[in-house]
Amino acid sequence: MKTVVSISLGSDALDYDFQTRFLDQDFRVIRFGVNKDLDKAERLIKDWQNKADVIGLGKVREHYSVGTRNFVQKTTQQLESLVKKIPVTTGSALRGILNEWAIRHTQITENNFFNNSRVIFFNGVTNYKAANVLHEFTDNLSFADPVIQLGVPKLLTSLKALELYAAGTHPLNKWSPPHVLSPSVAPIKDWNRFIVKKATQKADVIAGSYEDIEHFSLEELAGKTLLTSTISDQRLELLREKGVNMVIDICPQLFEVNVGVNVIEAMILAALNKKQGELTYDDYLEILETLEAEPRVLYPSGYKRMNRFAFVIHPLSQQYFRNAKPLDLIAQYSPPVVMNTVEKAMAYAPPFVYSHVKGIKSPTGDEAEGWLITVGGTPKEIMAHSPEFTYRRLLAAAKLAKKLGAQIMGLGAFTKVVGDAGITVAKRAPLPITTGNSYSASGALWAANDAARRLGLVDINKKGKVKGNAMVVGATGAIGSVCARLLAKAVEEIYLVAPETAKLLSLKEDILLETPEAKIHLSTNANKNLSDMDMIVTATSGAGKKILDIMKVKPGCVITDVARPLDIPASEVAKRPDVLVIESGEIELPGNIQMKNIGLPENVAYACLAETIVLALEGRFENFTLGRNIEWEKVKEIYQMGLKHGMKLAAISGVSGVYSDEDLARIRQFALEARAKLEVKQRPKVLEMKPRRTTKSAAS
Repeated sequence: MKTVVSISLGSDALDYDFQTRFLDQDFRVIRFGVNKDLDKAERLIKDWQNKADVIGLGKVREHYSVGTRNFVQKTTQQLESLVKKIPVTTGSALRGILNEWAIRHTQITENNFFNNSRVIFFNGVTNYKAANVLHEFTDNLSFADPVIQLGVPKLLTSLKALELYAAGTHPLNKWSPPHVLSPSVAPIKDWNRFIVKKATQKADVIAGSYEDIEHFSLEELAGKTLLTSTISDQRLELLREKGVNMVIDICPQLFEVNVGVNVIEAMILAALNKKQGELTYDDYLEILETLEAEPRVLYPSGYKRMNRFAFVIHPLSQQYFRNAKPLDLIAQYSPPVVMNTVEKAMAYAPPFVYSHVKGIKSPTGDEAEGWLITVGGTPKEIMAHSPEFTYRRLLAAAKLAKKLGAQIMGLGAFTKVVGDAGITVAKRAPLPITTGNSYSASGALWAANDAARRLGLVDINKKGKVKGNAMVVGATGAIGSVCARLLAKAVEEIYLVAPETAKLLSLKEDILLETPEAKIHLSTNANKNLSDMDMIVTATSGAGKKILDIMKVKPGCVITDVARPLDIPASEVAKRPDVLVIESGEIELPGNIQMKNIGLPENVAYACLAETIVLALEGRFENFTLGRNIEWEKVKEIYQMGLKHGMKLAAISGVSGVYSDEDLARIRQFALEARAKLEVKQRPKVLEMKPRRTTKSAAS
């Protein structure tokens, strides 16, 4: 039987003595904690090197490499030098492998988990390799070494800064006793402690030992992911009480007792009869594969994952300035000429965070938080400038989103219409982009179908199609073209309206390839067949221009207005109480949503925003919907993903708010009465034939 002894500068409360079988050999494994007593550690080393096969050193400051430079810790080196007869190890070689493996394992198995994550390291110099690996996935790294080790109230925010820090402070670190600068006992001033706590609260991932982390509370750890080592069931329960979402334990659990990485490496050395430094990377690979060991991803309270998104919004008119301080006062009292100047000036304003969105919880256990980022241009100002003008503001918003930790960004309203509809922005942005148009198209038809069903004024044929006519105004646009494709499958006849005749002809060809039996009519004039329509979708970018004459619309028609600004203003809607006009297909988000007012009921979002949220929940950090040609497969895919994550069609709403059942019943009644009147007017008049008066003939 081989004996491995771990002498740790940590607490003796974690000591153990057990026997096990490892790599087909019998082992006795013993741990002695010395509670930071170096003299006791030296006595134990001298005593046990005559009895053990290998000694492991725990909770010592390891020799480290930062950049191209290697740094030796003198106190650790002195402890190692006391062991003369047998191998000794701190586990640094294996720890480096396991650290990198844990990060890459999690990145793969958890769907791009570390993409743009905000990570704080409590000890960056000894975790430089792990930080270097994480830097492949995120630039949002910070290091608390100066604050914790030296009491300097400043975080490092780049690998370069960490390298300079390591070079500058090593002469101090290498001679100090291991416990003097230890993060768990260092005398940190209140201000410095406050800095570390605030940085921890803002982080998504916290990298450090359990001793670094255990003194933090629910306030700092709730919803966080920990990258740490040697987490026992007892420790996991304590982390659960502090609200931790996920724990990445780099150390495989090979035995009933949790042992440190130094112990595992010591056992490997003993099993192979090798000294530290003699193990090759092939040895480590072979052993790790033999053991079938892998990093542990633990969920203290069951599966939970927090992903992050950003979404760009902008004011749709001068009226929207009333919702933003301090412009609300200016908008309230200023004459139109002043507001025109403000509108022009705001188009040049840098992006800012309008709202932090929290509380989104999928039934799968995935969660999302995000930021609504405002760019200041109204549609009028956006259309008055070149696309490059808007591109620059969107790229500035993307940089802000990246700094906040967002992993994907959506474009809202007119920002997704400008130029090439997101393609250029996606090429130049530092994070994935989506316009949300796939879900907008899906939501629009989802809402239209639900509204028509609830009104009950259309019939369904034997093939499941609506018996009637549907029109898409703006049919050649990004959303309009997909709506046309969907309606061709759902309605007997469709009418496609747009000013581009060639595009209309091409769109008809495309639809007939997918749905050969579709009956399609083309026009450049929406009013031409308006009175025959049972359903209408308006998806133009007319920026407030009059799109159709609502007085010609058929009573009981369902109009879905997906344009922003709306194609049909409230003043027009008010003229037809017998027509149902809905504002596209808004989506009800899962969870208890905390978000500033965006003009919708609580827990409800525009479909384009909902698409960004669905992709975040799914961990699909990729350019999803871009350009003016939306892929039909993506429309179906985002719809299915939305159902998976608990997205629902929101209550049907219009320009005056949500339609109640009573509202729909009233519209239906008005529609039936209006149709009855039309039938009377259109009924052919029957001429009454009066008897012809005849005169008596002369013969009579």
